[in-house]
Amino acid sequence: MSTATLASLRDYLFGTLSTSDMIWLVEEMKNHMRAPEEKLKPYTMEELNARIDQSERDIAEGRVYEFDDVMRDLEEAC
Repeated sequence: MSTATLASLRDYLFGTLSTSDMIWLVEEMKNHMRAPEEKLKPYTMEELNARIDQSERDIAEGRVYEFDDVMRDLEEAC
């Protein structure tokens, strides 16, 4: 990813996320970067398709979270 792209992403995130959301994001990124290499292997096409199929079943059966509800829960947790 280019420096310009990263700078644009940074500016976008700073303009849209709250301070607590930014702190959460940074902590998640640090945890991801510290993960052992073997935990970061890419998914196979079969794994991706299985996840898509499961997501479609979950949506059809109403097992979803509304964005506003998730954001409200995150704000209350911080």
